[in-house]
Amino acid sequence: MASSVNERELVLDTLLMITKDGEYSHIVLKNVLDQYQYLEKKERAFITRVVNGTLERMIEIDAVINQFSKVKVNKMKPVIRTILRLSVYQMLYMDSVPDSAVCNEAVKLAQKRGFVNLKGFVNGVLRNIGRNKDRIQYPDEKDTLAWLSMRYSLPEWILKEWLAVYDRETVERMAAEFLEEKPLTVRYNERKIGRKEFLHRLEKEGVTVREDPDVPCAMYLSGYDHLSALPSFREGLFQVQDLSSMQVALWADPGKDDYVIDVCAAPGGKALHIAELLDGTGHVEARDLSEYKTGLIRDNILRSGLTNIEAICRDATVDDADAAGKADIVIADLPCSGLGVLGKKPDLKYKMTEQMQKDLEKLQRRILSVVQTYVKPGGKLLYSTCTINRGENEENACWFQETFPEFRLVREKQMLPGNDAGDGFYIAMFQRKNHE
Repeated sequence: MASSVNERELVLDTLLMITKDGEYSHIVLKNVLDQYQYLEKKERAFITRVVNGTLERMIEIDAVINQFSKVKVNKMKPVIRTILRLSVYQMLYMDSVPDSAVCNEAVKLAQKRGFVNLKGFVNGVLRNIGRNKDRIQYPDEKDTLAWLSMRYSLPEWILKEWLAVYDRETVERMAAEFLEEKPLTVRYNERKIGRKEFLHRLEKEGVTVREDPDVPCAMYLSGYDHLSALPSFREGLFQVQDLSSMQVALWADPGKDDYVIDVCAAPGGKALHIAELLDGTGHVEARDLSEYKTGLIRDNILRSGLTNIEAICRDATVDDADAAGKADIVIADLPCSGLGVLGKKPDLKYKMTEQMQKDLEKLQRRILSVVQTYVKPGGKLLYSTCTINRGENEENACWFQETFPEFRLVREKQMLPGNDAGDGFYIAMFQRKNHE
């Protein structure tokens, strides 16, 4: 079917929904790609790369535009600002697209969106940048915050927070890792299909597969168009899940017939992993706050074919008296700032603030205070986040142990991008003491 849409227009609209309307990049991009499944694989890949790349590099891109434009980025109309951003990303990071073509397409976009009088401005800024790429100025490397911020497009407040805990080399390694393009990490269902058979199925479907040397159930996929087109995905042979996230179920190590409550489970990866490890025994309650989130869990349960797991709509901040002392394992993968997954959700670094972080720390404590009552004597509570903020991680784990001395900290780990495999992720495993 011939393409009836301009992919650059789709990129523009997608970026406006994220940067102007405040929608989340991973949700918007998925919806756009689902809506335009008929586009060629190459076109869909272009849309994905330019949207994500523009968001990943936006602080750097804005700094470049400001060096070559009399009108500063924050004074521009949203449409013009976004056209310039997506165009500068292509000029700096996509050698396959000639600068002249980028300029021409940007001018057409401005005209098509009703900004005929700004065509010359758009053209002038982009051609000026194109001619002077080798003259782009970065802050002095001795000005650590400013240099890292522009070089890796990270807000200075986030870098300041990390540099207070980690050395510059570690922070720079994390920042660089977020900008690396990576294959999709999935966990295949070892109880549904053998390893060799799974590899054969994916290769037959035209997917490039790489195995993880340390985690047997983890695979890295690339070369596919979209997941819903893969029969192996529709049949529930694998779940999308990051390597670090898989550690939660592996640490939990459920025993036969265990009762498990996952209090913030959507989209259900950890809960499904535990249900698989239970091998048809026990029961998993996968809970979340809204019908939408619970619906995501139900979809994944249905696809998995598992029968020892159910999705329940319940607010984790509200005590459930019926669950008191019922669970062998409680999974508390709680709402967090998400600064460990900036490689997948680059817009989070622009949406998150220090105050929002503080509010999340309090919310996590509130939830932990409620759900700890569900753990039976001798049972486990696994607290996890996908962030790199000590306030949401080690400090909250310390607070929990001091507040609830009937729990002991068994082990904890902060995983760092570039240092450890997978996303930035934190896990603390507590065990409730048996009654004396």
